[in-house]
Amino acid sequence: MENKEVGTLPTTPRREWRLQPTLVLATLSAAFGSAFQYGYNIAVVNTPHKVLKSFYNETYFERHATFMDEKAMLLLWSCTVSMFPLGGLLGSLVVGPLVDRCGRKGTLLINDIFAIVPAILMGVSKVTKAFELIIFSRVVLGVCAGISYSALPMYLGELAPKDLRGALGTMTEVFVIFGVLLAQIFSLQALLGNPTGWPVLLALTGVPALLQLLTLPCFPESPRYSLIQKGDEATARRALKRLRGCVDVEAELEDMRAEARAEAAEGHLSLLRLCAFRPLRWQLLSVIVLMAGQQLSGINAINYYADTIYASAGVEAVHSQYVTVGAGVVNIVMTVISAGMVERLGRRHLLLAGYGICGSSCLVLTVALLFQSTVPELSYLGIICVFAYIAGHSIGPSPVPSVVRTEIFLQSSRPAAFMVDGAVHWLTNFLVSFLFPTLQEAIGAYCFIIFAGICLLTAVYIYVVIPETKGKTFVEINRIFAKRNGVEIPDEEKEEISGAGPPRLPPPAKETSF
Repeated sequence: MENKEVGTLPTTPRREWRLQPTLVLATLSAAFGSAFQYGYNIAVVNTPHKVLKSFYNETYFERHATFMDEKAMLLLWSCTVSMFPLGGLLGSLVVGPLVDRCGRKGTLLINDIFAIVPAILMGVSKVTKAFELIIFSRVVLGVCAGISYSALPMYLGELAPKDLRGALGTMTEVFVIFGVLLAQIFSLQALLGNPTGWPVLLALTGVPALLQLLTLPCFPESPRYSLIQKGDEATARRALKRLRGCVDVEAELEDMRAEARAEAAEGHLSLLRLCAFRPLRWQLLSVIVLMAGQQLSGINAINYYADTIYASAGVEAVHSQYVTVGAGVVNIVMTVISAGMVERLGRRHLLLAGYGICGSSCLVLTVALLFQSTVPELSYLGIICVFAYIAGHSIGPSPVPSVVRTEIFLQSSRPAAFMVDGAVHWLTNFLVSFLFPTLQEAIGAYCFIIFAGICLLTAVYIYVVIPETKGKTFVEINRIFAKRNGVEIPDEEKEEISGAGPPRLPPPAKETSF
């Protein structure tokens, strides 16, 4: 029965492989407006941190006629940095109801408000002499990023044909890294990372959201959302014709109908129901491991505290900003390469290779930092290790989980799964950004051994548990996990998927189990 399905696949993918202008432009609009500003806000406070701290201190002096002590400044700056992932955690908890009620595209458009308003507040913070506006805005921008981080991959994954799902899915990370790189460039002292330019630097985060607000309404909503959750096949058909650039989209519509029939068995799952739902046990555990491994492997320790790491490796403070930009170039180049290879090599190979490079780099970096005082030349090896780590993370751990987490859940469980996924992502992000300075001070270079161990454990889990999802439909992936979960797909669903029953089912209204 499954062989019959596989035999019919070669006739339709060739038409789907062609990137149509509507699909490309919709991807660019959504990714630039959401992922780019997310990446921009990760890095925008890193390089000009001394300038911003001076603003905090000067404002405090004008209010109290005395400067802040070192502990107060450290606490205030830690809040500025860590409020962003904390806001992301809050955003991840509301994204499920939003995408269900407003749709994928509608959620992204509503989310633009959470980028434009704080951009204005940060832009006027110097004039109003209120550093509290920056801290508050970082929380709101975190909420924006938390919503984007889940809604954007969902939207792109549901727009793309299965043969381009990996490439388009990695666009989330490509634009995140592009935002990080542009923030690093703009943050140079010669540009905007100076006492006069930093308000403009912070306010620029609203520009991508404004452009998205103007362009994204021109593109269709997710066809899967329209058909499976809204039961509107006519809208889904029109959207598919625009996205694929062809009239005959019946084969893809039938795939969606098959998924809708599978949805009738699974039912719409709430967050609490999902956590206790046995047929999705390994999918949920997999997405938790992927997100926790992505963050706890140490990438944000480098993103948030890159200058400190380079100083430990022997780079002078004057030059560290240029080294940071160089690392950003490596990041974007390797992420683009990963986007081009994900449909050829598959998801598993890129993940395993990436974690292998990251773990090895952490081990060698530990040795370099421990012995660079006696062998000064090892400081250069330390910088090479940082660059190698960034390259490895950009190959797999950074971009590929955005693809996999979309593929291993069906439509009904995807919003709730992305809430869990986002909560794990932002909670671990917050823990690393908040605790890494203390950890580094307590155990020094040995903290990178911890990161290496996490890379190893995550790679072992991926090798043992997570299947290759390249070129498979959502229903086929669901069948693979069903065997591991110890459940069977209902016979009725199998018969309908094999082509026997074309009738559409309305969107399921209540929760059920297999």
